[in-house]
Amino acid sequence: MKLTIIGTGYVGLVTGACFAEMGSHVTCVDIDTEKINNLKKGVLPIYEPGLEKLVQENMADGTLVFSSNLIQAAADCQIFVIAVGTPPGEDGSADLQYVLKVAGQIGQHMNDYAVVVDKSTVPVGTADKVAKVIQKELDRRGSDLAFDVVSNPEFLKEGAAINDFLKPDRIIVGANSKRAAKIMSRLYAPFSMNRDKMILMNVRDAEMTKYAANAMLATKISFMNEIANICEQLGVDVENVRKGIGSDTRIGYSFIYPGCGYGGSCFPKDVKALIKTSKDTGVDPLVLAAVENRNNHQKMVLGSKITIRFGTDLSGRCFALWGLAFKPGTDDMREAASLMLLKDLICANATVYAYDPVAMAQAARELPQEWLESGRLVLANDQYQALENADAMILVTEWKTFRRPDFKRMGQLLNQKIIFDGRNQYDPEEVAEFGFEYHGIGREAFHPADL
Repeated sequence: MKLTIIGTGYVGLVTGACFAEMGSHVTCVDIDTEKINNLKKGVLPIYEPGLEKLVQENMADGTLVFSSNLIQAAADCQIFVIAVGTPPGEDGSADLQYVLKVAGQIGQHMNDYAVVVDKSTVPVGTADKVAKVIQKELDRRGSDLAFDVVSNPEFLKEGAAINDFLKPDRIIVGANSKRAAKIMSRLYAPFSMNRDKMILMNVRDAEMTKYAANAMLATKISFMNEIANICEQLGVDVENVRKGIGSDTRIGYSFIYPGCGYGGSCFPKDVKALIKTSKDTGVDPLVLAAVENRNNHQKMVLGSKITIRFGTDLSGRCFALWGLAFKPGTDDMREAASLMLLKDLICANATVYAYDPVAMAQAARELPQEWLESGRLVLANDQYQALENADAMILVTEWKTFRRPDFKRMGQLLNQKIIFDGRNQYDPEEVAEFGFEYHGIGREAFHPADL
């Protein structure tokens, strides 16, 4: 099948590469000519495990091409996939200007019946707006071409997106016509060889499903973080509580790991957008508002622990920060817990040496240049260099390389043997055996003297 995917960000690239891998002929279009030129050379604008190899292989096979010319890409195209950004507006609503602009361009250049797929995360009712814009352009052309707008939300985890797409749990398709549903079924047939994974529903149901899924996962995270904070005040180890409730199959272990808050491009934005939608419909979003509020507060927990331990004025203090990305497996720093912590520490006059296995280039571009130029923030070459003469190590992102560090070497490099574990990766008793003072999330502080 011939697809045109508009937008070569995270969703567009993964979608294009995976459809091409399964035999479709895919053209990925973007107005950013520099990005397109780099992609033609095999240089990707994002980090995602396995994606670069997949892109390069399918380019070599001729099933995946990149272009900045939508007119050429639209020729004889049966499926258009909209995968552009929907950034949050000041009121929390999803900004649809890029989606609707692309819809207009599709209406201007389509030359046969087409299915237009909303892959971007969009509020309920967006498909109606997209259809209206496309029809307006067709009317201007005096064209009677037929089309259908379909909602096909993505459910990709950054760091595992290729596997998620090629081996999906479910494929949500919102279609209001049998013709569009049949085309989408054929498109996804290679992904459902073992069993039919497609769940068909109407368009508005599919649009809501995406928001509800992300909001539910965010709710589990915020709930567990709130339990962790209660546990800490009661002298309870939240990790034992997590294991106890996770063993209940009705709850499960997924997304109940306490930490320093969720981030990324999806959960924060989608919770905000659903709160706005809820208010617009006259429903008071009590649970959603609490989820967002808890997450905002959770990002301040590590900073609070540090100031309780060292005082509010951190002049002369140096800290090693392990992890800048919002989660392992990606270089994405959007809404990352590290950003709030860095701001708190630097505003308190501390110096921070930071390291991340993947996000260093992103950090150099995105973090305030005054932090870097003043020397208040130094991007270290490796995780152990960041520790040299630091007063404490702070773990923010649970990369595998951080999970079993050399504690003896750490003790030799640090000025003080103190660990702030923002993801509860370490056993307090084990680190205490190496002489470390330990501060986790939802756990009482543990000292060598407590052994």
